Amino acid sequence: MSAAYALSDCWTMTRRELAHWARQPVAVLVGLVFPVMMLLMFGYLVGGGRAVEGEYVDFLVPGMLTLTMVFGLEGTMTAVTRDLEKGVVDRFRSMPMTDGAVLVGRATADMLQSAAGLLVMVGVGYAMGWSAQGGPAAFAGALGLLLLLRFAMLWIGIHLALVAGKPELVQAVQILVWPVGFLSNAFAAPESMPGWLGTVVEWNPMSATATAVRDLFGNPGGEPGWVTAAVLWPLALLAVFFPLAVRRFRRLGR
Repeated sequence: MSAAYALSDCWTMTRRELAHWARQPVAVLVGLVFPVMMLLMFGYLVGGGRAVEGEYVDFLVPGMLTLTMVFGLEGTMTAVTRDLEKGVVDRFRSMPMTDGAVLVGRATADMLQSAAGLLVMVGVGYAMGWSAQGGPAAFAGALGLLLLLRFAMLWIGIHLALVAGKPELVQAVQILVWPVGFLSNAFAAPESMPGWLGTVVEWNPMSATATAVRDLFGNPGGEPGWVTAAVLWPLALLAVFFPLAVRRFRRLGR
């Protein structure tokens, strides 16, 4: 019964977050449109693709799908800090509710929005001429890796939001996301970069996911054997930041 109550509490908190979508449709729309604008900008205005074999759009789209899973955390971080500032979290904590249900509900709502954004980006990619060559199972596996990366990044964002505590500090914390996103192989192959920079890029967890996804999609820039790294990196991040977030949440107000 305790597991059933926990699931019920988490679903209640998820429905609360989904109800916010109806009240703030512009924010949801911006979250879906921004990565599309990035894809179109790099595909048609900035695209170069040095050291990329084949069509650049086939290299770019998997990278942009990966970047989309890293960006856009500010919505979740702002929602968490806003609830903290208004005392909403304190009221929830005073209720007979499973510890962490507030965070799990927020994370579930974010994952639903991320999945929708991923499908939108895939559709835009196909409209630009991109195509996946790996088959249905490989396609589903690639989407699974992307969502796993998002789940890990999400808990990093939740932990940082709990540490920040105020919506005004979210922008300062969010700046940290940009180096992670751009110091990757999303837009260019590491071979085209200076040696030290290419090494940094290859060690970026996001690069592991992008390389594995390209391989599963059958696109340029993919290398066999990177699926393991694309699974282990997010799991390692989750092993660190999920308990940190839960611990921080439990210590609120002490």
